[in-house]
This record gives sequence, structure tokens and C-alpha cells, in this order.
Amino acid sequence: MGTIDLNLLRAFAAVHETGSFSQAATRLGGPRSTVSRSIAQLEESLGVALFVRTTRAVTTTAAGRTLYDRMSPALAALVASLEDLPERAEAPSGTLRITSTADLGTVVLAEAVARYTARYPGTRVDLHLTTAVVDLARDGFDLALRVSPSGVLPTSSLIARPVGRIVFQLYASPHYLARRGTPRSPEEMAGHDLVTFLGAPPLRLSAGTTSLTVADTPRVSCDDTVCARELLRLGAGIGALPSFLADDDVATGALTRVMPRWVAVTGRVFLVHPVRKHVPARVTAFRDLLGELLRQRPLSPLGPDAR
Repeated sequence: MGTIDLNLLRAFAAVHETGSFSQAATRLGGPRSTVSRSIAQLEESLGVALFVRTTRAVTTTAAGRTLYDRMSPALAALVASLEDLPERAEAPSGTLRITSTADLGTVVLAEAVARYTARYPGTRVDLHLTTAVVDLARDGFDLALRVSPSGVLPTSSLIARPVGRIVFQLYASPHYLARRGTPRSPEEMAGHDLVTFLGAPPLRLSAGTTSLTVADTPRVSCDDTVCARELLRLGAGIGALPSFLADDDVATGALTRVMPRWVAVTGRVFLVHPVRKHVPARVTAFRDLLGELLRQRPLSPLGPDAR
């Protein structure tokens, strides 16, 4: 079979992961025609079809899936080793791939990414928002923001740096409170409309040694924190939100903290990345920039080390 150009394998992996020749070309920073020629050349070298192409979709064949499963970890490691050579220029460059949940991505990472790309013009960023815990090495991600309810992450081959706590507090719109009254104690919460999360266990908030469980039948429930925030902004009731998601609305007056002494610490946030002998400049630069941002605007009013 002879030798195979590494760029052909990179093109193949990009098409498989994005399901699109156009999106693969965007990721690789080249024209779609180059990706198409690379796939055709790789298929000719291997003697198998790797994709089924139609006018509407690109589907990986069984042979293509087998090839991807076998070569993607080695390809990611090889590409990283070439990019990480110490003789290379120190200025961050290339594509940084990050994954996180939608709420942390929208509120925290979006600002960090905007600052990062402005500061380092030679970089690009792919930001993948999902509730799934992806395999960073296998799927080619450089960094992830992950939440651990227990405050620790399982033992793994990842480097994990704690960057903050997730703290929930109660919020409502000024319009709702003007209409229904502002509760000052757990007893006064009775009878209020509640906005809660589908499938989530009752939230226990504490103020000193006293606790409050938000467990009444909700008026509205949803499965997304950003949607819950919008419901509260629009006056649907009182609900708990992570403080990092509501801080700006409190500052502008769109939301008001209800019983502000009552809080629930629900997890710790970690910035994680795969173990590498030489960490790329694009990764260290973003890691440092995110740390700078979170020192300026901590995730939690209790501070990054709150227990």
C-alpha cells in the first residue's frame, strides 16, 4: 500500500467528525475541493470507500468507522507531538477545540474565546457545547470545562485545575415580586409560583445551620438553565439559578435575588486537558486567559475555593 500522507488522514477524521466536507474544510482552514481530493486519494490508496455521499448527507461506511476507531487516538497524539515541538514559534496558533456545557459555554467561555481570538490573531476556536462527557483525546479536544457534583473528578489521564464553584440562589423578576410580594423566609415561599428543572432532585439551600428544600409542585419546569433564566426574567415565578448565570441580570435589574443569604453549593468546576509532554501554546494561553477572567469575575459569590 505504500506510505500515506498524514494530511489525508486529518482530512478523513475531519469529515467523519463533522459529517460534512464543507465543515471539515472550515476546520482545516482550506477549500472544500482539497478535502474532496484528499478523501478520494485516501480511498484509492486503501481500496475501500470511506464515505457514502448524497446531495443531502455524508455518511461514514463501516470500513470508514473501523479506520477512524483504529487511527484517531494515534493521529491526535501524532498531530499534537508535531505541533508541540519546542523549536516552534511560541505565539499561540492553530485551532483550539473546547467542550463544555451550554450554560458555562454561553456565559463564561464565550467571553474568554472572544478575548482569546482578539489577543491571538493566529488562532481559531471550535467550541462544542453538550451535556455529554466526551473523550478529549479520542475526539481531538484540547480543553474542557467540567462540573463535578462531588467536588472531585474520577481518576483519569487528564490534568484537572479547579476554577470555581457552582452556587445556586433564588431569583425572580422585579415585576413578579411587585405583583406577588417578596418572600423573606422559607415560610413566606409557600404559595409562590416556582420554576424548577425537569428530573432534578429537590434543591436544598442553606443559610448558616438552617436549610430550605425547594420541593413544592412547580408552576413551570424545564430542562435547561438558560431557558429557566428567561422564564424568570419574564415573570414566571421564583426559581434557583447558578449565580454566574444570573449575575449580569441582577446588575441590570432584570432579576432580583430572593432571600440572598440562602445558597446551595452544587458542584465544583474544573478546567481539564489531556496529559502531554509539551502542552501547545494555544492551550496554555487560553488556560491562563480563562484564569485571568475568572479572577476578575468569579463563578461564585463565595469565591473559587468555597466548600
